[in-house]
Amino acid sequence: MLWAAMPSYRLYCLNGAGHISFAVVVEAADDAEAVEKAREKNNGAIKCEVWDGKRLVATLNVHDLAD
Repeated sequence: MLWAAMPSYRLYCLNGAGHISFAVVVEAADDAEAVEKAREKNNGAIKCEVWDGKRLVATLNVHDLAD
């Protein structure tokens, strides 16, 4: 039986100056799960971008990231 690896997404979160405050790779089954993980891991950023390779999956602003 073959096991398929979960896709890896890159999460970049930006600070108030528009600079990357942190970046992390997350594994998620699909785009929706990757976006949810971005909401959980945002670390107080004002904007986060979720990328799948060269494809921008989502841009989340401070309102999207609020608890």
